[in-house]
Amino acid sequence: MKIIEIKSLEEAAAIFRKIGVDPYGIGAMAQKTVNINILLEKQPCKVANIIKQEMLSLGGDAAVARGSVACSIPASDVLIMGTVKQVLSLAAKIEKQPFGLDVIARDILETLKNINRKEFVLKTSRREIALGERTLVMGILNVTPDSFSDGGIFYSPDKAIEHGRRMAEEGADIIDIGGESTRPGSASVPAHVELKRVIPVIEGLTKKIKIPVSIDTKKAKVAGQAVDAGAEIVNDVSALNGDRKMAQTVADKRAALVLMHMRGKPAGMQKGNLEYNDLMGEIAEYLKKSCDKAIKAGVKKNSIVIDPGIGFGKTLQDNYRIINNLSGLKALGLPVLIGTSRKSFIGNVTGDEPRERLEGTAATVAAAIMNGCNIVRVHDVAAMKKVAAITDAIVHARQVIR
Repeated sequence: MKIIEIKSLEEAAAIFRKIGVDPYGIGAMAQKTVNINILLEKQPCKVANIIKQEMLSLGGDAAVARGSVACSIPASDVLIMGTVKQVLSLAAKIEKQPFGLDVIARDILETLKNINRKEFVLKTSRREIALGERTLVMGILNVTPDSFSDGGIFYSPDKAIEHGRRMAEEGADIIDIGGESTRPGSASVPAHVELKRVIPVIEGLTKKIKIPVSIDTKKAKVAGQAVDAGAEIVNDVSALNGDRKMAQTVADKRAALVLMHMRGKPAGMQKGNLEYNDLMGEIAEYLKKSCDKAIKAGVKKNSIVIDPGIGFGKTLQDNYRIINNLSGLKALGLPVLIGTSRKSFIGNVTGDEPRERLEGTAATVAAAIMNGCNIVRVHDVAAMKKVAAITDAIVHARQVIR
């Protein structure tokens, strides 16, 4: 006798196939093996009560506030608890009911579809990139004099191009070029300074490598000219909140777009309010609004990646919580990029200086991949390529029951 831990429908199906279950039975029973919890916030009491009763009738449950049954409070959060099959049945039962329950049913179905999605195709201005089969490694190329980890080392175009070429040889899947530091306390630089730093590097590097290049900027002017010079992805740490023209620029250039969560601006983001009532919920809501803004401007959903913004307006503990709870972003139905490389939250634990944080970075990269990350943004490409490969092997092995 042994306990079987099942985290996905794919894992359930693998077990059923080993047992020899009829294919129809696999489809019918797999949904009974995976439990899911969905939180609905601030629902009218009548809605909360209907959902609770319907879930109880299906063998599941829903947690509501104490005063919800008597409607002595105006609203209640609702935590739906059950198997995938039970939650699907709930959606079917409420989809034609009043009080906005039809919208809740639709959102439940969309959420279930998104959290079970394992593979994506990211469309850039020049190609389609498969995500999900393995974790992609994005190499960091800072063309700045003041980045926290390697500022000034690759400041000259020739050195930067050579380093980018070397990272490609080491196995990088994307090279991310930035001409403005976003370390805590850093000040913004004018667009013309940023352009002078990055355009020669983009033009020179894209002639030497075949992998896509990303431009790390929050300025529309820089993004547009960078794409014209050969970049295919715009990595915007402001998630379209730094330049009102950015969304339209990305849409017009048909570039892929990375949207990152950040509270405040780099110059003061670690000095302001760092408390969150609902860390992952607030990050997800922020990124959803930016995603909606991008799509409204004409950016295709299959060209968008989200980044929870490790180190950008978060406490030490928050950064570790994010890594441990990346699955909370799955409901958005978008691939996830995470950048932990050499950051201070690692040094705060190990006591190491930025260039000594290889092992700490490796641990965070492995944990992020285990929790659903699709792209890791790193300085040490060769080492993190191996870390990603081994972690991918562990993750994919779960789907094969021996």
